[in-house]
Amino acid sequence: MMNPTWSADNSRYTSVALQRVAAILEDPQSDAVASYERELEALIRDMSGLPALPTLESALGLSPFESDVLMLCAGVELDERVRVALEHVADLAAADGGVPSPTFGLALARLPAPHWSALTPAAPLRRWGLIELAAGSGVTEAALRISERVLHYLAGVHYLDDAANLRRLAGAPDATVTHARIAHDAAAVIAAADADAAAVVQLVVRRAAVGESIAAAAASELGLTAAIADPHDVGSSTFDVRAAARLIERESVLGGLLTVVYGADAASAARLADEIAGPVVVITATPLRLRRADVCLTVPETTPEERSALWNVALGADAAALSAETSRASDLFDLDPSAVHATAAEFGAVVDRGRDDANGEFWSLVRRRARPRLDGLAQRVTRRASWGDIVLPQQQLLTLREITAQARWRAVVQREWGLGVDEGESEGISALFSGPSGTGKTLAASVIANDLALDLYRVDLSQVVSKYIGETEKNLGQIFDEVEGSGSVLLFDEADALFGRRSEVKDSHDRYANLEVSFLLQRMEAYRGLAILTTNQRAALDPAFLRRLRFAVPFPVPDLASRAEIWRRVYPDTVPQRKLDPERLAQLAVPGGNIRTIAVNAAFAAAADGSRVDMAHLLRAAQSEFVKLERALPEAQVRGWI
Repeated sequence: MMNPTWSADNSRYTSVALQRVAAILEDPQSDAVASYERELEALIRDMSGLPALPTLESALGLSPFESDVLMLCAGVELDERVRVALEHVADLAAADGGVPSPTFGLALARLPAPHWSALTPAAPLRRWGLIELAAGSGVTEAALRISERVLHYLAGVHYLDDAANLRRLAGAPDATVTHARIAHDAAAVIAAADADAAAVVQLVVRRAAVGESIAAAAASELGLTAAIADPHDVGSSTFDVRAAARLIERESVLGGLLTVVYGADAASAARLADEIAGPVVVITATPLRLRRADVCLTVPETTPEERSALWNVALGADAAALSAETSRASDLFDLDPSAVHATAAEFGAVVDRGRDDANGEFWSLVRRRARPRLDGLAQRVTRRASWGDIVLPQQQLLTLREITAQARWRAVVQREWGLGVDEGESEGISALFSGPSGTGKTLAASVIANDLALDLYRVDLSQVVSKYIGETEKNLGQIFDEVEGSGSVLLFDEADALFGRRSEVKDSHDRYANLEVSFLLQRMEAYRGLAILTTNQRAALDPAFLRRLRFAVPFPVPDLASRAEIWRRVYPDTVPQRKLDPERLAQLAVPGGNIRTIAVNAAFAAAADGSRVDMAHLLRAAQSEFVKLERALPEAQVRGWI
């Protein structure tokens, strides 16, 4: 918000500066000129803050003559006395009866301490776009016009110039100890830099939102506001980059901004950061190679303890009732401070509405806030499934329960008890689900995710794997980078597309395939969550790769008893049924996935008939399913259904 005292002082200063320019036009030797100059000096001594014009003079290096040219152009817009004096000096009225525009020729002839260098594009007036030259005339005869943005600034009106493509960052909320320390270090580097060699600070951080929060805190410590410039908004030519840099620099001066460059596109970010003359903070996942001298600050991951403290501050009085939820959220979800405070505000609204399951609502809010953006590389699976939907041999069920327990209590055993994680050892949990299609691998993953109250993302490896060298690793890296800190369960489907007996290198393709597999396993081991691979052909997987996975669960084709149990559970009590015989239905030797498809299609047929689901509906659905499978329906297995 604008300081009313400064606004009034600035208005007075600008008015006196305009009167001085008018007096110079009227009579450069008059005592009035000297009187106005003394008044300006007195105003600066008495003002609480530096007014707009001296700020421009100091920050942009304006000479006294260039400052007078700028105020001459501003006076045409703001002051009647300047307009009248200019018309008298020019001895000419514009064709439409208005006041003629000032020119460099007139300024050189009438203003004190003139110098020709002020006309050049490299000099402040034109370099910073403070004035604009009309087209079609020589430099000295071209009409001059003050930039609208600069005119409003001199008048005390503050806003961001749209042409600069800057976005102000919100003020930094309470930060973690780690982030606050790095923000302080960044501010100290910028404050200590030589005025002629402004600092560049690179924040090397995994998530841009965290970098933005740190940059905003650093700017606040410097008495500035952080504003982010995205290189994607800047053209690719050298001219475009330089023009954008000049506008950004000008806005930094006019708006009291600290420029932040987002380095998702390394080449574009480096070009823009190199062109900006003022202090710059660069947010990047990997350090950029810059021509300018820079200081690189690596932002480490915050600890669960830091995140827990942040939740306690953000939730305030509500924190005590959510201690269990915030403890688990601090371990699973790595939200930046802004996201934590936003979630706490949403939860506050829930409490105000008097919701019964406030704790459950808090967990849902955190999950939604932490969800990654995977841009088509993965699909979030939302399936209402519970342990009662799984029909597997007892040993497989026990292993699935063990996977779930380890995912739930990982923080207690590994962090609080210090067991199971040596230096360099993985904190993540990896598993392989193997078996034919339809045996329940995806269902089991959904059950585990639902039991843990976490999101499940399915990654089809056959779509991620690329024939181009390096593309597979790039796609996998993007997936893991996005889901890190989200707590999500990852399901890599169709692992056969990537895995295979690749340990024996026979040609370059095997070598690159080995690299891709090793990259995936490495990222799975480093992922602080649960990652599951599925395959229809376990025999095709190399034993050396399998040893790196913590769990391996085979999903067999269900036997007769298991199929009967699946049929008993396939319909909830809400589905109207008539004389269904699970034992007879189980004679059809198909996996559970096909059973569920047949059951759903039969229910639609019954609804269309306006009747209950019966054996005839199931037979028709089974016939359709086998047509889809391009197989003949075994008559012996459906005999007696109707």
